[in-house]
Amino acid sequence: MKKIYLIIAAIVIVSCEPEIKIDYAIISGKIINATSEKASLVKQADRSLVKEITLAEDGSFNDTIKLNNGSLFAVYEGRNTTNLYLSAGDNISINYDAKERKTTLEITGKGSAYANYLSKKALKYKESVGEGTDVYIKEENEYLKTFKDLKQSQEYLLYNTKGISDEFKQLEKKNINYAFLSNLNKYKSYHSYYAKKPDFKTSEGFLDELDALDYTNEADFNFSSNYNGLVTSNYRKMAEELIKTDSLEYDIAMLTVSGKIKNETIKNALLFNASKYGITYTNDLEEFYKMYMAAATDKENKEEITKSYNALKAVTKGNISPKFIGYENNAGGSTSLDDLKGKYVYIDVWATWCGPCIAEIPSLKKVEKNITIKT
Repeated sequence: MKKIYLIIAAIVIVSCEPEIKIDYAIISGKIINATSEKASLVKQADRSLVKEITLAEDGSFNDTIKLNNGSLFAVYEGRNTTNLYLSAGDNISINYDAKERKTTLEITGKGSAYANYLSKKALKYKESVGEGTDVYIKEENEYLKTFKDLKQSQEYLLYNTKGISDEFKQLEKKNINYAFLSNLNKYKSYHSYYAKKPDFKTSEGFLDELDALDYTNEADFNFSSNYNGLVTSNYRKMAEELIKTDSLEYDIAMLTVSGKIKNETIKNALLFNASKYGITYTNDLEEFYKMYMAAATDKENKEEITKSYNALKAVTKGNISPKFIGYENNAGGSTSLDDLKGKYVYIDVWATWCGPCIAEIPSLKKVEKNITIKT
């Protein structure tokens, strides 16, 4: 009898222990012939970098991703992209040869059904639309049919894929529709450019489906990059109207319309996206920063914009230049700012991979020539 009481007591103690909540997913695997030592995990909705995943010498990796809710991600390794949907408790293994990814890709483990669905969905896009920009040359009716057929085939795939939840299917069905609407939304500008028709306009009613779109859905904003893009496009159009009516600069107009958004998550995202680059080219740094700080409520975003503001304020006109010391010069020696005292200093920052930067090099050479003549 004593033993029975001890067993019952043990069961009661165990049952009273708090359940350990898993708030992460595990991704592992091996990428043979990887071109980089790291792979980047990016959240699809806002294209933000979640983490850099280190690849071992043999291409193997193992990492954990902390999650609050299930989300769509993309793993970028060189030019290869692997789309994932991760939820807490998932344990996915990704394996492929980077040189032959199409024929060697294998995704297994808990949660892999979502990744395999997303892979097949991407294939449907290539089969229907193709690669490159030829689809944007198509005339309106043919273009519309292409994306209606794509939407139908992707929805059929979604509802006939086993192992994925009804909740995901509901979100993903809307995501597929947002992708369709997004392609309608960009047709005018894309067709105008690629078909070389600068005066092209879509027919009346072509964008009617966008009229009923709700731009305040936080769940869809956090899940779908397509919805995210439609929301951003909507407020950019509002900013452009404000530029016409109130003669505002684009950066100030975008802050103005974004600051009036009622949903805090969407408002903070659009304010931050408009500010992280806008603050670098605004004509009125003080006003821009003041407007952003008054409208934003996200603490981390405000801290990051404040860092940019302080750095930019230090180099505004009239301030003493920050010093640079011992920079390598084209003659093989080194140059410090103090070496150039009493001279005009022109600083051009560019990157070898930046097309617009390279395109400006002839202008840079003209500046150098003129400076040489004057001195």
